Amino acid sequence: MIAGEQPGLDEIEARFVALLDGRMTRDAVDRWAGRWLADDGLSWDELSLWALRLLFGIDLPRGPGGDYLHDDSQIRDWLVELRRRRAR
Repeated sequence: MIAGEQPGLDEIEARFVALLDGRMTRDAVDRWAGRWLADDGLSWDELSLWALRLLFGIDLPRGPGGDYLHDDSQIRDWLVELRRRRAR
């Protein structure tokens, strides 16, 4: 992806992988997805929008001092689902 250019599914999927591999923090992935969702001038296909919405808020805590609302297992399941939908 060229800097500033709307990401495609490859780039969106790469954020899931980077998060699970520990190469990106939840905060960084959340901010990245939020930046794209906030741009009203962009048009998204259904699958890209679904995936971005999952990534935006990925850093939400379950409660005070607790774990994250969405654990790594759930994120892995989302990644599997994204790949399954892409293969259609």
